[in-house]
Amino acid sequence: MIPLLILGLLIQKPGAHGYELLSLMEKRHYKYIVNFTKGSFYYNLQQLEEKGLIEQTHQIRPNNGREVHSFKITSLGKEEFDKLMVKYGTKSEYVNLQFYGALLFANEFDKNKLLELIQSQIDQTEARIALLDEYLAIKESPGNIDYFRRMNENSRSHHLVNLKWFKDLKADLEEGTG
Repeated sequence: MIPLLILGLLIQKPGAHGYELLSLMEKRHYKYIVNFTKGSFYYNLQQLEEKGLIEQTHQIRPNNGREVHSFKITSLGKEEFDKLMVKYGTKSEYVNLQFYGALLFANEFDKNKLLELIQSQIDQTEARIALLDEYLAIKESPGNIDYFRRMNENSRSHHLVNLKWFKDLKADLEEGTG
């Protein structure tokens, strides 16, 4: 998935440098789409270049005279982007929270510690909703459909359902009806 994100960003922002692309991924909260680290990002960037899907261009920064390595997508990269769009655009996965694995053995775990785990899930989910609300508060620009906005609206809806589920689970456990 990381190659798709990098190629897509380079189509949107030709001539961007690696740090700029990584910053965009972080700013746009792509971590909710795919797990990535700085290392995995740069590894994928290097792999895309080695495969001829992107190429470096060099720019000299006017303010300090330093050379910056920028990237642009190649025609081969555009073909790969199209393939990856079809590959990921046709996948549909089950919702898979890591928490589900822990919940399988909840009856064998200390009740108070389980309550702490559930509260942690509540806190994390509320934080995600707050980030989404922050993004969604930004006015839409007219014109094209803003798919990223719609994706975030959908994600928010899912988080709200999860938040209710976590709170109900916690209440049931506290009441001893779980």
